[in-house]
Amino acid sequence: MSDHPPTSVLLPTTRWTDACAQLAAQLGDNDELLIIHDNGDDPVTDLEDYPKGVRFIAAGEPEGCSGKANAIAAGMEAARHNRIVWTDDDFYHPSDWLVTLSADYEDHGPVSEVPYFVGQDPLSVLLEPLYASAGSLGLYLGNQIWGGAVMFERGDIDETTFLDELRRTVSDDGLLMEYLQVTTVDRTHIVPIGGTIHEAVERPVRWTQILRWHFPGAIVGTVLVSLLVLAGATLAPFPAVVILTVLHFAVNEILGVRRWTAVLAYPALFVFVPLILYGLARRTFVWGGRRYCWCGKYDVRVGE
Repeated sequence: MSDHPPTSVLLPTTRWTDACAQLAAQLGDNDELLIIHDNGDDPVTDLEDYPKGVRFIAAGEPEGCSGKANAIAAGMEAARHNRIVWTDDDFYHPSDWLVTLSADYEDHGPVSEVPYFVGQDPLSVLLEPLYASAGSLGLYLGNQIWGGAVMFERGDIDETTFLDELRRTVSDDGLLMEYLQVTTVDRTHIVPIGGTIHEAVERPVRWTQILRWHFPGAIVGTVLVSLLVLAGATLAPFPAVVILTVLHFAVNEILGVRRWTAVLAYPALFVFVPLILYGLARRTFVWGGRRYCWCGKYDVRVGE
C-alpha cells in the first residue's frame, strides 16, 4: 500500500527509458505514471508488456507551443489525481524518489529538486561550472522550479489559466514559476546534457530566451554582472583564475557534487558571456528535434 496520497506522475518521452522503469516500480496502488508522447509512431508505443499503473497519452504535434509544453498540458488534462509530479526521463530516480518527494510536500507544500548538468561534449563540459553557479545554485537558493522534479497539487495553481497559457509558450517550468511558489529541497540530480556542439550552442539560446520572456529583469542583471566579471577577468587574469576556481568548487560543495570541471570556470567565462549575447540576438533555436521561433511570450511558431 502507498503511504502517500494518490499521485499522477507526468513523464514526457517518446521512448521507454530506464527512468520509465524506475518510476513504474515506485507507484503505489492508486498512483499512475503517464508516459506522454507525440503520436502512435513513437517507439514507446511498441511496448506490449508494461507495468501496472502506466498509461500512455498521445499529446499530438504542438501548435503554437513547444513539444514539452504541449505534452505537459495534455498530461495535466489526462491525469486522474489531485497531486501532480512533473519529471524527465534523463536522470536516475532512486527507489524512494516518489515517496520522499511526497513526504517533502507534506512538510513544505509544493517542492522541487535541483539539477546538475554534466556535459557530454567538449563545449557542454567547458560550460559546466557556469551552469552550476548561474543555473543550479540559483534554483536552489532562490527556491525556484526545475521541471524535471516538481510536486504540487491542482489547488496550488490557477490551473485553467495556466494550461491556456502553457499551450501558447515554450517553457513549462518558466511559466509554472509565475504561478507557483516552491521549496527547493537539498537533493541534486546529475543530468547529462549535450552530445554535439550544435546541441551545446542551442541550449543556452533557449535558456536565455526563457529569462528574456519570463524574467526580463533577471536577464538584464545576468548580462550586466557577466560583462563586469568578464572585464575583471580580462584585466586581472591571475586573481580571477584563483577566485573563480575556488568559488566554483564551493558551489559544487553546496550542491553536493564533486566535479573536476570547476577548474574550467575561468575559460568558460569567455565562452559563456558571448553565448548569452548570442542567445538574446537569435530568433530561433532547436529543442527536441523541432525548431522554434519564440517571437513573444505567447507567440511561438513551430518549424520556423
